[in-house]
Amino acid sequence: MNNSVINNSKSMVFNEHLWDKMEEECGVFGVFSTQNIDTFSLMEFGLFALQHRGQEACGLSVVKNHQMETFKRNGLVLDVFKAIESIDDFQGNAAIGHTRYSTCGGNRRVNIQPLYAQDYMGEAFVSVAHNGNLINDKILRKELDSLGVNFLASSDTEVILRLIQHYSHQFDLIEATQKAINRIKGAFSLLILTKNELIALRDPNGIRPLCYGVLEDGTYIFSSETCGLDAVGATFVRDVLPGEMIIVNKNGLSSIIYAEQPKPRTCAFEYIYFARPDSVLDTQEVYETRVEAGKKLYLQNPIEADVVIGVPDSGVPAAIGFSEASGIPFQPILIKNRYISRSFIVPTQEMRDRIVNLKLNPILSKIKGKRVVVLDDSIVRGTTSKRLVKILKEAGAKEIHFRSASPPIIAPCFLGIDTPNKSELIASNLSHQELTDYLGVDSLDFLSLENLIKILKTENHCFGCFTEKYPVSLEG
Repeated sequence: MNNSVINNSKSMVFNEHLWDKMEEECGVFGVFSTQNIDTFSLMEFGLFALQHRGQEACGLSVVKNHQMETFKRNGLVLDVFKAIESIDDFQGNAAIGHTRYSTCGGNRRVNIQPLYAQDYMGEAFVSVAHNGNLINDKILRKELDSLGVNFLASSDTEVILRLIQHYSHQFDLIEATQKAINRIKGAFSLLILTKNELIALRDPNGIRPLCYGVLEDGTYIFSSETCGLDAVGATFVRDVLPGEMIIVNKNGLSSIIYAEQPKPRTCAFEYIYFARPDSVLDTQEVYETRVEAGKKLYLQNPIEADVVIGVPDSGVPAAIGFSEASGIPFQPILIKNRYISRSFIVPTQEMRDRIVNLKLNPILSKIKGKRVVVLDDSIVRGTTSKRLVKILKEAGAKEIHFRSASPPIIAPCFLGIDTPNKSELIASNLSHQELTDYLGVDSLDFLSLENLIKILKTENHCFGCFTEKYPVSLEG
């Protein structure tokens, strides 16, 4: 069990990963028009649609009359926007924003994005919003530090920003950006705002998603997921390609393939858990991917049962698929409390063990005496899965058959996801039978990697957390 507990004189702050999942990474959203528009509302709507990608902090940078203004703080999107005192200051022609879950640099306020750089006059001239993780940031930081570049934060995003700032002394900002991105390695979907343009790009493997669309008035919208485009009424155009840099300015949109040999390797876990089910990533519908996973799970291991339930929210489509393939009725009888916080002041271990009951609670009459199939998107540490099984047993379930809509997670991610260490990944440390016994279930099955590849229709994805083989060398 991996409870993070801080002692004080009266109580303890419980800060366990309540959902026992890989944590969200980040979401980016951008707007560009040749005229002043309601950038405040567009950014608020778009970032709110991406709230699932990070609930720790939020920020935005807006260009108005060739001046750049940035506002950011800890909190959820609507709370951050509510704290902006002068909405008019954030009504301009271009903007970028970010929802954050810290995977690199910790949760210090100085690391909240977007990060911006100032010119010799003290005016912000470039701002960066980043989803992903660099693997050579420490080497580049040391190099820049030796050149006298000053760092204010501790995140890998600032390394990207300072590289652009460094090259901007010799080149224009577009070329400075190209110089910078050719130095970095890892996973990065970036939105870069200058006083004259918005630049959007994905790393040569396209590990993290990014797409763009247009509004009826010609305003360009960039978003980590298509659900962000939907939120503001934009028409989807296409995904930003791996290794592509798109520039939007007063002359329109242009594209550069900056990478010599792009190799698409979108993160498979985006489809399994991170992305919203109503999103489409690299032309594939997330919802249908999850439904198909449930169907494959039944075909892998047919079983007789009375009811199929899904762990909300990402496990529900897989449960529907399992039900369709098996004929066993699906019932939404696990009720999720959508307002639960990440932290609680809880004085005793007994009450900490009951935290999961705040997150999920079953409808007892639908469980008692039934053979139950439980579909969840994944099993990470196994602690919450074990507690859920305990809840179902206490509700009177006759049999419990647990199904994971992903292959066993055996390795950490270094490319934009806050993953536990390998020692905490339960499927990496227990045999299948040991894990079945640990969870206390009658049977256990994981989606096979072979079937996941079939569902995704190609091997051109990152499967690192399932195979420990990554599309980027982890050596800086």
